[in-house]
Amino acid sequence: MTNDIRNNWTIEEIREIYDTPILQLISRAGEVHKKYQATGEVQVCTLLSVKTGGCQEDCSYCSQSSRYDTAVEAEKLLSYEDVIGSALDAKNSGSTRFCMGAAWRNVRDNSDFDKMIEMVKGVNTLGLEVCCTLGMLTEEQAKRLKEAGLYAYNHNLDTSEEYYGNVITTRTYGDRLKTLDNVEKAGLSVCCGGIIGLGESDDDRIKLLHTLATRKAHPESVPVNALVPVEGTPLGDLPRVKVWEVVRMIATARILMPKAMVRLSAGRNEMSYEQQALCFLAGANSIFSGEKLLTTPNPGCDADSEMFELLGLTPRDSFKLEKSEALQE
Repeated sequence: MTNDIRNNWTIEEIREIYDTPILQLISRAGEVHKKYQATGEVQVCTLLSVKTGGCQEDCSYCSQSSRYDTAVEAEKLLSYEDVIGSALDAKNSGSTRFCMGAAWRNVRDNSDFDKMIEMVKGVNTLGLEVCCTLGMLTEEQAKRLKEAGLYAYNHNLDTSEEYYGNVITTRTYGDRLKTLDNVEKAGLSVCCGGIIGLGESDDDRIKLLHTLATRKAHPESVPVNALVPVEGTPLGDLPRVKVWEVVRMIATARILMPKAMVRLSAGRNEMSYEQQALCFLAGANSIFSGEKLLTTPNPGCDADSEMFELLGLTPRDSFKLEKSEALQE
């Protein structure tokens, strides 16, 4: 089967790849990775919760939903100064992409959004790729973020369309796809992936990958999250997924979307360096660094520096694609 960039993958083709014996799958994904990416180069991102808790959604995995009794308390939007300070710390620690997350169901045209616009402008001046994840947004709101200097917008699909209603009922799969369309129309980079370990089947994982890999343009970034069960949420008692499930998801994503950044995201805190190395061999080339991913634990910068040195990994430059295209002109 060809490794050329394709957007017409069938469910059957994806299932055949996904079901490949794991060592063969890692080997094939590694070949694709070497062909389309700089092996050993990893994008380091930092994710900051700029508005924590109090969300109206009922996402069954989320500690920030106001519907569940978790340890997370609702907080107001962080100040501009605090956000810029965190972005500077992230840059000094080696991050080249800074993502700001707000626990909103959707973006509203109000003073908080005006403040977010200023934060985007401020982080952009630091030379970082700026990303936001703020919930659903309109095309006009996406354009406003783009004009402020936003580079990417994250809006995960989480799981398959068929299983989605078992996890979230306060918005539809179509709502999420609409937001992705709005992001693309505004000329923003799309960051979109999912979560495994929600009680879904392998078929649901395959269908999620099919949705991503058959979009008109593949997402620039595909986060692969492993559920971190949170006490007080409906999914708080679920077992953690095995590392082999994460590796299989990453490898399949790499083969289907060769040019995408495949991000090893939530769940990494529970992985050893050896387990993370398997993920990099399978095609992961992006991580979140810093002690928290919104509200869940994550490896700190010191641990990641040690891992990078041990594995011979190097951080990817910010705006690498744009710099490469400029040199070719």
